[in-house]
Order: sequence, then C-alpha cells, then structure tokens
Amino acid sequence: MRCPFCRTDNDKVIDSRASQDGFSIRRRRECLGCKRRYTTYERVEEMSIKIVKKDNVREPFMPEKIKKGLALACWKRPISESQIESIVSGVESDIYVECEGEVESHYIGELVMRHLQKIDQVAYVRFASVYREFKDVHDFVDELQPMLNTPRSPTQP
Repeated sequence: MRCPFCRTDNDKVIDSRASQDGFSIRRRRECLGCKRRYTTYERVEEMSIKIVKKDNVREPFMPEKIKKGLALACWKRPISESQIESIVSGVESDIYVECEGEVESHYIGELVMRHLQKIDQVAYVRFASVYREFKDVHDFVDELQPMLNTPRSPTQP
C-alpha cells in the first residue's frame, strides 16, 4: 500500500478490526518512510449491480448517492451520521442479498424509505416528497395519512 503522504510503498499494519457494517476491515497503517499514520478499508469485491432508472437508462450502483439524498432529507433533524451510514449499509445489504445484476431505482427508493421511516418521520416525508415527486399538498397529505391514523406511543410528544 502506498503512503498517501510521501508515496512510499513500505508500511506496517498497526491495528485491524471489522467495520460497523461487518462487510469490511478497517486497518490503521504507519508509513515506514515518513512515520505518518493513515486508515485503509478492505472489502470483498461485490458483483456489479446496475440501477435501472425510470427512463430505462442503466448506471452503476453508487451508495454515495443514497447517502447524499439521506443527508438532504435529514438536514437539521436529530439524526447522526452513524444512523445515516447504518441506513446506507442496510439498503446496500438488502440490494446485494435480494438482487442479482440489475435493480430498479424505485425499489431502492422504497428500501430507503422503509429504513428511514423507523428513524424519523419528518426526514421520511422529506425524502418521499423528492423521491415520489410530490406535485402539491394533497400528495403530502396522502403520504401522511397512514401515519396520522396510527396512535402515538406514550414517548411521542
């Protein structure tokens, strides 16, 4: 592994541990040239998944796009970065377990919404409004109606 600082190809592994999602190994390394430390991740090379968009265009699956959409939906909400990472990991795991080769974009959106609804209803509605392309307030009401019909738990304000 080349050092990102001095480009020397001589390092040692100081620490290795499984990452939070359990699908990669996090390694702390020390460059034997400049003595600086850096982190690398090792993961199993997954099969290539293509996303089939609404217009039938196919593009590579990129979990970063899910994370970006979640970050926007969760803006100024009490949702931590680790919760967002957990949703992305969960959706990614679901896709690799249930899909082979190609997956439709609407399926990914539904997975994200299923995970997000368990964490924060406001972020869920924000995500749904973009994902489902709400045109007016009636679309919001239609999405909120099932949530409004369920009784609140004692811990909800």
